[in-house]
Amino acid sequence: MRKFDAIIIGAGHNGLVTAGYLVRNGLNVLVLERRSIVGGVCVTEETFPRHRISTASYVCSLLDPGVVAELELHRFGYAIFPKDPVSYTPHPDGRGLFFWQDGKKTFDEMARFSRRDASHYADYEALVNRLAVFAESQFRKTPPNLPPMGSDDWKRCLSLGGELLALGWRDPSSLAALAKIMRSSVREFLDGHFESDAIKATLATDGVIGFNGAPSTPGSAYVLLHHCMGEAGGKRGLWGFVKGGMGGITQALAKSAQAKGALIQTDAAVAKIQIRSGKAVGVLLENGEEIEAPVIASNVDPKGTFLRLMDRGHLPVSFRSRIEAIKMDGNALKINLVLGELPNFKASPGTNLGPQHKGTIHICPSLEYMEEAWREAEKGNPSRNPMLECCIPTAYDDSLVPPGRHVMSIFVQYAPYHLVQGTWDELGDSYADRVIDVLSEYAPNIKGAIVERQVLSPLDLERKYGLTGGNIFHGDMVLSQLFSLRPLRGWAQYRTPVDGLYLCGSGTHPGGGVTGLPGYNAAREILTDVKAKVKS
Repeated sequence: MRKFDAIIIGAGHNGLVTAGYLVRNGLNVLVLERRSIVGGVCVTEETFPRHRISTASYVCSLLDPGVVAELELHRFGYAIFPKDPVSYTPHPDGRGLFFWQDGKKTFDEMARFSRRDASHYADYEALVNRLAVFAESQFRKTPPNLPPMGSDDWKRCLSLGGELLALGWRDPSSLAALAKIMRSSVREFLDGHFESDAIKATLATDGVIGFNGAPSTPGSAYVLLHHCMGEAGGKRGLWGFVKGGMGGITQALAKSAQAKGALIQTDAAVAKIQIRSGKAVGVLLENGEEIEAPVIASNVDPKGTFLRLMDRGHLPVSFRSRIEAIKMDGNALKINLVLGELPNFKASPGTNLGPQHKGTIHICPSLEYMEEAWREAEKGNPSRNPMLECCIPTAYDDSLVPPGRHVMSIFVQYAPYHLVQGTWDELGDSYADRVIDVLSEYAPNIKGAIVERQVLSPLDLERKYGLTGGNIFHGDMVLSQLFSLRPLRGWAQYRTPVDGLYLCGSGTHPGGGVTGLPGYNAAREILTDVKAKVKS
């Protein structure tokens, strides 16, 4: 029987980050991945021959710079192309709205819609940046248990309280804005800064991506803030495309961990976490092999970990029922296209590579458009006129495809996991046709440009990538499921009721997105426990 110091279940980005830090601290680490490729949802796949596609996650900003530096990811091939323009929103009236890296160019663009809004945008950006900096300062920290259960929890609470007081002392308006953004809707937040519906609709997209709600739903303002964190190319709040697709991140993480001695095994699906006398002792693979380790870190989401990989009797009844109650239904559908020519937008004509192809392309002409899309989804129906977030990574990295081809990623919102009528197996392709119809209203050549198409419904995201309910965040990013409440109150410190079993995925603080920080934080807590056991 093989034995290791630690086993990581799942070679997604957070699992690989955990492995990277553990192996650097002397542990003998095994990473088990059920698929034939590492990466989880942060992956590049040759979906069609000679066409490499970021099939699930598609742009990068949130990856922690500390993780990049400490795990030496640049040494192992990680590189990013910052987007410029940042985004492009075509409108039915023939206008197109660009946001650029350059503030003057963005001002000129916004002034065509509202000179007042253009003049306020720099102040808005500065405020959001200040809030993001403060929020990020908490991302590399283990949350305190609430209510505090010991001296460490009290120290963490006092530290957080002191930081909030310091923020209020030096910048009272930012503290007030932080309190507001945590409980507000993105619509309410943006209404306080802008008058143009077109500008607000473009900015509001960051508040509803992966969110179960409309722009007017409380809690969506924090999701916007979450998406305004991070950096690309050294510029805060900017997103970019990873060289080689999103798998460029996880390939670099895997090579980094392997260089220090970690073993990564693919096609190795875990059937059960093995537990004896309340302690995790190893795993049982679906092929029947048993592997022992006193530390097990699960990169699987909380429901997958506790409801699928463990026998019911190993968990307190109340804990299991709380896990079952975690909000974790997805509402996103992903379409990946291979194109023979670039989209020819009515608002910015041309099929030669232009700025309209290089930013995130938003199909969301108004806030009311987005509200109506959610109203349909709330009833269990895919939005007939969905919000679309489209990207063309080959505008920056033509190594992904043969000459003359492009890849287009379409993130579709809303596509509820639970349908009031029919199944996603029945409706997936026909709904994708509807999505293409919507896109063709803005880029009439798109249907004729499609060479290949991949459709990933919420059900497909669950089956292929193990995302319970198709939820891209491993659990809704709402106030009741953040910080000390993620995944559950009393269990926000990466440990579980089973001694030696830890969570290291996005279902823990600081949540979803390709940050690597759940893995980083989990590794720190694991090492703390391992060192304490050695001393004792």
